[in-house]
Amino acid sequence: MEQTQKMRQYAQDLRKNATKEENHLWYDFLRTYPIQFHRQYVIENYIVDFYCYKAKLVIELDGSQHYDPQKEIYDRKRTADLNKHGIQVLRFTNLDIRRNFYNVCQTIHDAVNLRLS
Repeated sequence: MEQTQKMRQYAQDLRKNATKEENHLWYDFLRTYPIQFHRQYVIENYIVDFYCYKAKLVIELDGSQHYDPQKEIYDRKRTADLNKHGIQVLRFTNLDIRRNFYNVCQTIHDAVNLRLS
């Protein structure tokens, strides 16, 4: 199986096994947002949590595994690679989703509007 097909299959598996926080953001905000977002979207060699093609905006939800020093280095490189393609990356923690859901949604909405203006 070629690499792109493997990535797409893995993205599909991630959608089926989404975290509680990913599902909350998707079903309670992004799924019905007026500008289309995609879940677990493949961009080059990466799978991003949520992607809005029109606004070139990625939303990443970070669980505790993202606080490992090696993972932080990887996340910075990944963000820099996406930025090179004109894609903005917004990162939120799972705790942000649980405790500040309205503010997260407002931040995403503001970023979409800014990128489309």
